[in-house]
Amino acid sequence: MPYKMMCIDMDGTLLNSKHVINEENIEAIKKATEKGVLIAVCTGRLFTSAAYFADLIGVKTPVIASNGAYIRDKNTDKVIYKSLLGNDNCNKIMNILRKYNIYPHFNSYDSIFTEKIVYSSEFYSRMNETLPRYRRIKIKLVENWENVFKEYEGEILKCIAIDQDIDKLKLAKMEMLKEEDLEVVSSWENNFEVMQKGVSKGKAVNILAKHYSINREDIICIGDSENDLSMIKFAGLGIAMGNASDYIKKNSDYVTVTNDESGVAKAIYKFVL
Repeated sequence: MPYKMMCIDMDGTLLNSKHVINEENIEAIKKATEKGVLIAVCTGRLFTSAAYFADLIGVKTPVIASNGAYIRDKNTDKVIYKSLLGNDNCNKIMNILRKYNIYPHFNSYDSIFTEKIVYSSEFYSRMNETLPRYRRIKIKLVENWENVFKEYEGEILKCIAIDQDIDKLKLAKMEMLKEEDLEVVSSWENNFEVMQKGVSKGKAVNILAKHYSINREDIICIGDSENDLSMIKFAGLGIAMGNASDYIKKNSDYVTVTNDESGVAKAIYKFVL
């Protein structure tokens, strides 16, 4: 059947293990666009970071960022949807993370809030060295979280908790999952990400589809991690990467090859071109 929209995860999917887009993926995406398929980048990353990679694709594309908390057309600059964590939830998250001594980063669409340059902020700091100024992530050092939560209440979309102690991380995640106002999902084994309740990539794809008047059955979604599962299950055709976990593969309609083997391109050639 002719698909009208394809939503593509970034890390582990569109990007290879070196965080680069394979040329085969770029060419396939361009051909799909020429055929009339709307391509959307769908990621847990901040919008500014996702928009940079959307630039590299070379096609006009909307961006779903922060695991679905923020949707924006990068070409018109129109914000289609955003869901804020809010001051109370930010403090609630922080209290749980402090209990387990787990390091937090809070994100807006273009900024990362951190006490020190480590984990996510270190990653973005390194990226900033090679990015054009308008695509650099703003890194804001925090002395008092309570003040930050109040000042940026209208901007904070997501918190990412990172730790190398996987067992401790699982305990904190289980406690966070009990909170009725929070949505919790992992994008890698050493983290979990927290958004306002109801936020997910699947919901964001649904919102984007309605915005462009596209039916669910006309959508392909492709990803590799737990935070991609909601959109994979929502799509008319849900595709897992070859490097995805067995659980993601079992809940998908099709499994392509790995991100290092240009699995996105292989899927596009099979189902779109």
